[in-house]
Amino acid sequence: MRIYNTKTRRKEEFKPIEEGKVGIYVCGPTVYDFIHIGNARPMIVFDTLRRYFEHKGYEVNYVSNFTDVDDKIINRSIEEGIPAAEVSEKYIAECKKDMEALNVRPATVHPQATKEIPEMIDMVSKLIDKGHAYEKNGTVYFRVRSFEPYGKLSHKNIDDLESGHRAESHALKVTGEDEKEDALDFVLWKPKKEGEPSWVSPWGDGRPGWHLECSCMSKKYVGDTLDIHAGGEDLIFPHHENEIAQSEAANGCEFANYWMHNAFLKINGEKMAKSLGNFFTVRDICQQYDPQVIRFFMLSAQYRTPLNFSKELIEDASRGLERIINGAEKLKGIAENKKGILLSEDEKLVLENDVPGYIDRFDEAMDDDLNTADAISVIFEFVRFTNSKTDENSSADFAASLLRVLEELSEKVLGIKLERKADDVDDSLVQQIEALIAERTAAKKEKNFARADEIRNQLADMGIIIEDTREGVKWKKA
Repeated sequence: MRIYNTKTRRKEEFKPIEEGKVGIYVCGPTVYDFIHIGNARPMIVFDTLRRYFEHKGYEVNYVSNFTDVDDKIINRSIEEGIPAAEVSEKYIAECKKDMEALNVRPATVHPQATKEIPEMIDMVSKLIDKGHAYEKNGTVYFRVRSFEPYGKLSHKNIDDLESGHRAESHALKVTGEDEKEDALDFVLWKPKKEGEPSWVSPWGDGRPGWHLECSCMSKKYVGDTLDIHAGGEDLIFPHHENEIAQSEAANGCEFANYWMHNAFLKINGEKMAKSLGNFFTVRDICQQYDPQVIRFFMLSAQYRTPLNFSKELIEDASRGLERIINGAEKLKGIAENKKGILLSEDEKLVLENDVPGYIDRFDEAMDDDLNTADAISVIFEFVRFTNSKTDENSSADFAASLLRVLEELSEKVLGIKLERKADDVDDSLVQQIEALIAERTAAKKEKNFARADEIRNQLADMGIIIEDTREGVKWKKA
């Protein structure tokens, strides 16, 4: 498998630290509100990365954190008049509901920053001892110039960064508001403010800086060196750059061998922002569209390609997913209804000679830097192939074998469920619909086509669409 490494700006052959195993750390959300649709892209993309590694036989340690102490959480706690911990726990629970809806599997571990404070204090102490950090009036700063390769991920030049900070730094120092040795230095530990959560430390009561949290949680649950560190491209600088500096300065080894970053999600061609009125939570979107359509849409583009979210594109994704689901349902129908028909010699040849090629092409796409767009194209081709190779004479074993391949690639690897969203129809209405369908079937057998058409129109008036298939009559809400 070849991965585009943000650090080297090229695709590289993936080589794990330990044969047959892979350790992945993905920066998770700050839990002060419902997650937005932009949060969903890295969740879906890197969940798919994990699934693909498992498909290839790797044992995967997949760690994704919750940032549960932050200015935004504190502000929300003040707004709602409840403790910050209550805010974060509430939205962690809501985030997990949204992840489940999107078929994002729980991580091996979901660490929370507030539960890992001792490890953070240890790392800060180590950085001070090594001369990479210093304390001023309860605030501990990382000394950026002490880490010579600073900027190696973002490819930013430290002198250019300094010139950008110079005017701001001078103004702050004149007013006495900034005690940093250098404008580039960043906070590792900040002192307590009234009404904020805090923890006891050698530098006084306070709380950790955001960058420090991920360095410590990834170290504890994955190791000093990660196989892969991933997240949205907005985290490259300063968050991931600062993680590298403090982790490598403290641990004395490479922090991560591969860095993967997904591109931004735009809404109707514009950056998502509350001020533009185009800010949508996952919960909002999933009330309008099947969550599996959202997942399918997110994977319809390669993860480093900017993705535009619009009604038209979501509807295109819905139609595409429908074609795959229809193909799966056809195979299920044959597998269930043709159990008396044995696998033919021609069918055996198809399974031996033709089907493996589709699996190989799917894997080739995924091996090329997780190219889910090309992988989905292979699935479309496979569905067309299965439709052309199956009919009322096909055996159950043949259909079941084709279905297993389709489910492996679509459900297990891409995480796209091959089932329609359950329609919100009460039991009494279901009974009425099924009774009308049975009456229509009987009318057609008696060649009473006028009555059959009347029933079809009656169902349409009820908002029900029926479809005659080889496997029987199927219905769904309009």
